[in-house]
Amino acid sequence: MTGIETAVRDALASRARLSTDAKAIGAEDDLFDRGLTSLMTVDVMLALEARFDLEFPEEALTRNSFRSVASLRDLLVSLGAAA
Repeated sequence: MTGIETAVRDALASRARLSTDAKAIGAEDDLFDRGLTSLMTVDVMLALEARFDLEFPEEALTRNSFRSVASLRDLLVSLGAAA
């Protein structure tokens, strides 16, 4: 598990009230199936922006970007996040 993936899981654990422990979710599991809501995505996004000192561009604010731990990890990597 990368440092970025760990940060995503930490943000999910602290900001989202998922039906499964964020540490136990598979990287490709659908977070919306685990209880993630659009309001929770905003909280997760803000936590990740603060953690990595970056801003999610408007075009990244899609359901697909927040679909899984892997999709969030990949988005953060594409935005230049460093573990």
